Amino acid sequence: MAAATSSKALSSTREKSTTQKSGRKRNTRKRAQDYDSDALDDDSDFDAKADSKENEESKKPKRKRASRARKQDKTPSSRKKRRKADEDDDEEDYNLKDGQEIVGEVIQAPKTGTVPPGQISKNTFNFLQKLTDPDCNDREWFKLHEPVYRQAEKEFKAFVDAFTEVLTEIDTHVPPLPPKDVIHRIYRDIRFSNDKTPYKKNLSASFSRGGRKSIFACFSPGGESLVAAGTWCPSKNELATIRSNIARSSDRFRQVISDLEFVALFGEAKPMKDGGRRNIFGADDELKVAPKGFDKDHKDIDLLKCRTFAVVHRFKDSEVLAPDFKNKLGEVAAVVQPFVHCLNDLMTLQEGDDDEQD
Repeated sequence: MAAATSSKALSSTREKSTTQKSGRKRNTRKRAQDYDSDALDDDSDFDAKADSKENEESKKPKRKRASRARKQDKTPSSRKKRRKADEDDDEEDYNLKDGQEIVGEVIQAPKTGTVPPGQISKNTFNFLQKLTDPDCNDREWFKLHEPVYRQAEKEFKAFVDAFTEVLTEIDTHVPPLPPKDVIHRIYRDIRFSNDKTPYKKNLSASFSRGGRKSIFACFSPGGESLVAAGTWCPSKNELATIRSNIARSSDRFRQVISDLEFVALFGEAKPMKDGGRRNIFGADDELKVAPKGFDKDHKDIDLLKCRTFAVVHRFKDSEVLAPDFKNKLGEVAAVVQPFVHCLNDLMTLQEGDDDEQD
């Protein structure tokens, strides 16, 4: 383990969140974040120094127009360079103080165990497994193992690129976006978390079209790899729209979640007696009683009690590391496609629904 020249810890402590939430709500939001990492990937381009300089420029007399024009001409280039630097040195702020440096041997990427483009290797899983150890999940260790991470990142981008080709043939609603637009960052948002480890223990990507629901894929060793689809903790208005459309007609939705192939992957389309997770039922935020405005004897009360409409299918490590895994993942995507499309329609306002919500 590498050591810094300063005796103080390299990573600064963050304030713990003062907001206390109920156990059920906290668990549900945690799962929503696990399955929707876009919520954690806040890429701000805010530059306080640049804004300060612009404010100073605006206070200068008439010469400001010429100088400002020249500045504006340079701004796109400078911002482009800054963004390029950010991509090259992504999140490499190790909170070092003056005179501090990270000391230790840089671990090079393994030269054996590599796989052809479009596959995931054991090397990648070995790296992710290391991140489950708190002693390894810190900026100091990560910096010394950055060549290993970069190799895993490159491999994952190639896999996502290959899978995107498979997925876009299955679902024409999904655009053929480049990997950089669908892959989530490995850096965690720890601002409101008691867990201050800076890196995720998985590699993940979301495939969707402009706010429409699609699938989320996450890869992690120990049988934690999964594909998920649906909506977690929808907003009040979104949930009202879904329930309104289900109450209007649930036939199509029931047919989708009762399909034999769908049931084989996600379980029988009815709640478990013990409240366990199966199909779309059994989420932590599921209601125990009928929602407001609906009779407890409503024929679709099982669906109306749901607040999360999502399904999850997990994969064994041996499946993920298999050469044809992208095709197996595509088979799951094909089964879940009707569910995704039906859910998107259920989340669409019908005539008169907006008046009811107001």
